Amino acid sequence: MNSKSDNPQHHSFAYVIFSFRRWWRSSVVNTVDQADVIKRRREEGDLSARYLFMLTMSAGIAILGLLLSSPAVVIGAMLLSPLMGPIIGLGFSLAIGDFPWMRRCMKALAVGTVLSVAFCALVVLFSPLQTVTAEIAARTRPNLFDLLVALFSALAGAYAMIRGREGTVVGVAIATALMPPLAVVGFGLATFNWTVFTGALMLYVTNLMTIAFTAAVMARLYGFRTSLSERQTQLQVFVIVVTFVALALPLGYSLRQIAWEANVSRQAKSAVMDNFGSRARLSEMDIKFDATPIDVSATVLTPELMPEAEAISRRELHRLLNNRPLNFTLTQYQVGTSATAAEQAQLSAAREKAEADASQRADELAARLALIAGVPDSEVIVDRERRRALVRAAELDGAGLAVYRALEQRIAATEPDWRVELLPPAKALPNVALNEEGEPSDEGAKALNLIAWAAGRIDAPVIIDGPEEARKKVEQLLLARHVAVRDGKNAKGDVQARWATPDE
Repeated sequence: MNSKSDNPQHHSFAYVIFSFRRWWRSSVVNTVDQADVIKRRREEGDLSARYLFMLTMSAGIAILGLLLSSPAVVIGAMLLSPLMGPIIGLGFSLAIGDFPWMRRCMKALAVGTVLSVAFCALVVLFSPLQTVTAEIAARTRPNLFDLLVALFSALAGAYAMIRGREGTVVGVAIATALMPPLAVVGFGLATFNWTVFTGALMLYVTNLMTIAFTAAVMARLYGFRTSLSERQTQLQVFVIVVTFVALALPLGYSLRQIAWEANVSRQAKSAVMDNFGSRARLSEMDIKFDATPIDVSATVLTPELMPEAEAISRRELHRLLNNRPLNFTLTQYQVGTSATAAEQAQLSAAREKAEADASQRADELAARLALIAGVPDSEVIVDRERRRALVRAAELDGAGLAVYRALEQRIAATEPDWRVELLPPAKALPNVALNEEGEPSDEGAKALNLIAWAAGRIDAPVIIDGPEEARKKVEQLLLARHVAVRDGKNAKGDVQARWATPDE
C-alpha cells in the first residue's frame, strides 16, 4: 500500500502551494518598499495638535448628524476623521513587533477617544435634542454587518497603505466604522443612558480591534517582519503577546454573541413555521435581543389560521433563548390558496407596516418640533397627507429671528420629504447693509433672506425706512421674494426693516 507521501495528488497539491508561495514572495512581497511604508506609517500615527483638532471637529459633526438623524452630516464627519493613521499604525506595529511604536499609537488612540467622547458629551449637554434617534439606536450594539464593515474597511486601508495609494476615501471607510459609535458613547455619557453607552462602547472597541487585527494580518502577509524594527527584549515580546490576547477578548466575545444571535434567528424562523403547512409564508420576523425581556414578533401568511401556533412557538422560542424572559407576538393573515394570494397579502402587510412607520415618524417629528418650539405636543399641527408640520414657537429668552430659522432648518434637514414650518414671535428685523454700488453686501443678503423667511412665517407686512434710493432697492428685492412691503417715513440713516403696526 502506498503511503500518503507517495500519492501523486498529494505531491501536486504541495507543489501548487510551494509555487504560489514562491510567486507571492517574488512578485508581490518583493515589490513593496517595506522600509518606506513603515517610515510613513510612523509619521502619521503620532499624537499631534492637528490630529486632536481634526478628531474633535469630526466628533462634533458626527454627534450633530446623529442627533439630527442625518446620514449626510454623519458622512461629512467621516471626511475629517484622522483615525486611520494611529489605528493602522497599531496593526503594523503589532505585525513587526515594534513596542515603542505600538505604545505611541495606543496613546494617540486613547487620548483621541477620551477627547472625542468628552466633546460629544459636551455638545449633547447644550443641545435641545437629547432623544435617541434611529441613527443613534443603530449603533448601540455590534452585529455581523458592523463587523463586516470594519473588516472590509481594514482590508482596503491596509492594502492602500502598503501599496502607497492611501487617501481620503480610505480614511473615510475606516472612520465609518469608528467615529459614529464613538459619538454615541458621548451621547450615552451625557444623557446617563448606560444601555446606549455600553452598547456603543462595545461596538467601537469591537470595530477597532477588527481593524487593528486585520491590518496586522495584512502586514504579515506582505512580508513585514520583526527585522524591520529595533532589537526587542523578551519583556517587550511578552507585552506584545499579552496585547494580542487582550485585544482578542472583546472581539471574541462579540463574535460569539453574533454567532449565537444568527443561529437563534435561523432556528426561530423554523420554530414558527413548523406550526403551519407548506403553503404558509413567513412575511416578517423581528427579534430584539437587546430588549428586556427579549422581544420577538412574527407575521405569517397562511391559508388556514392556527390558534395554537402562538403558544407552541412561544414555548419553543423560550427554549431556544435558554429560558430567558420573552415577549412573543404572532400575527396571522389568512390568504387564499391561489399562487398569487400570498404575494398580494405580503404586499398588503408591507403597505400597512409602511403606513404605521410613517405615522410613527410623524409623531416623532411632532415631538421634536414641540421640544424645539418650547410648546406642548398638542400645539403642533401635522398634515400627514401633505407631509406638512407647523408649530408656533414660544418666546425664547435672548433668541432672535436667526435662531428660530436655524432651529427650523435643523429639523427640516432630518425630514427632507416634509415641509416643516416654525412660526417665530415678531422679533426685531435686521438692518440691510448696501455696498458702494448700492447692492446688498454679504451681510445685507443674509438680512434680506431672513426678513423674507420671517415675513413668510408671520404673514405680516414689512416697513422699510432709510434713504429713498436705497429704500427702493431693498423694497424691490423683497417684493421679488413675495414680501408685502410699505414705505417708511424715516428717510435718514441706514436701511432699516420693521414690522408694520395696525395703524401703518
